[in-house]
Amino acid sequence: MTIKAFNAALSAQTSLPDAPRDLTDVDCTWIKGIQENWIRFGNPVSDRILDRKRRVLSFKPDCIFAFIRWQSNDYGTIHSSIVIVRAVSGGEAYSTTTHIYPGGEILLHLKGWPKVSQVLELIDAVEALKLDAVDVAPDYWRHIHSRICARETPRGYTITRHKAYLGRKALLS
Repeated sequence: MTIKAFNAALSAQTSLPDAPRDLTDVDCTWIKGIQENWIRFGNPVSDRILDRKRRVLSFKPDCIFAFIRWQSNDYGTIHSSIVIVRAVSGGEAYSTTTHIYPGGEILLHLKGWPKVSQVLELIDAVEALKLDAVDVAPDYWRHIHSRICARETPRGYTITRHKAYLGRKALLS
């Protein structure tokens, strides 16, 4: 099966029939040297192995996760991207993206290995603060997206910024 046919068959799938409708499903694929789709951070509520090369991770509403796609051919990398998504609940508006069903609120979406690498370094910097990337303010991921798209350097995430986000979140709930 060619990679194109494989992706077409995978994209034709919607959420698995026995999955609750409020979950966001992410298809992760690993075909050595050809395609790798994986979660960089996130807290899935279920992990279903479909076969040796594919699995489906499911996320509850409001969970934030990072999904990375990489593909290559005989000549090298042909695609790399990162998308940071907030899973939505039924009835909420959402955007669709490849391998994420039904979709979610896209906080960051960048293509090209230099940009993906820059985001991975920023995620590492957040984790160096002893924070889980899923708990970071969604606005920070939007900030990174905007700054990188504008070819500017994103500001770093700080503990002070995180405390301000947590305070704002507490006031709004």
